[in-house]
Amino acid sequence: MWKWETEEKPKAVVIIVHSAYEHHRRYAWLIEKLRSSNCHIVMGDLPGHGEQKKSESIHNEPFDHYKAYINQALQVAVSYDLPIFIMGHGLGATLLMKVMRKLEIEYAGVILTSPWLHLKKLPSKWSNALARIPVQQKVNHDIELKELTRNYEVYQQFVNDSAYQTLVTNSWYKELHMLMRSVSQATESVPNVPILLMTAELDKITDTKAAADWLKNQELSEYQFKEWKNCFHDLFQEPEREEIFTYSHSFINNVLRSIGYII
Repeated sequence: MWKWETEEKPKAVVIIVHSAYEHHRRYAWLIEKLRSSNCHIVMGDLPGHGEQKKSESIHNEPFDHYKAYINQALQVAVSYDLPIFIMGHGLGATLLMKVMRKLEIEYAGVILTSPWLHLKKLPSKWSNALARIPVQQKVNHDIELKELTRNYEVYQQFVNDSAYQTLVTNSWYKELHMLMRSVSQATESVPNVPILLMTAELDKITDTKAAADWLKNQELSEYQFKEWKNCFHDLFQEPEREEIFTYSHSFINNVLRSIGYII
């Protein structure tokens, strides 16, 4: 777990939970934007991701380890004695949707981008068949960087990233689908805290309608939904990311004002 602290008077601490197969270094731009906007940031690599993945090459870590990681990040964040915002992208957003009701530490708001609730990008039919049999097999989810962002600068930076690995076991793939189904079909609302949910119009990875439907089913007194036109899955990597950040930062400031926190 790492911490990036603002050099100015801090107004909040933001926890970032990244998506499947990636790592915290892909969030350097977002981290710096938050830090320069008077926020501390807490982030690490999900278990089995990042530097760990260079040596292991295949994802088979239990999803409970991901949930434990989120609680660990909260323990770090609460030490600042500031309003806490939790932000999740892709699988990270889905994990937050799942654990929000069980978190013991209070948080001021939630930002979710491109959650995985119903995948459009699937492994091959043969891999899907392998995922249904009890014998341990490899499955290549094969999500390519060009499917995540239109930003050529980001593409050049990470196209040969050895820490980005999409090979998983069929048991990991099954657990992913169990998680998505449990979140989509949950009948109990998440806690009544402000939520900003953003999706991408041209998302090639996940069904944006499923995310909008999930938000409608929550019992919330304050929420925002925004679908960004022409954008791909990784919103904070897109050419429009300055505008997307400004929208997100405005949400943070509005929540802080609503709880009486002086910005």
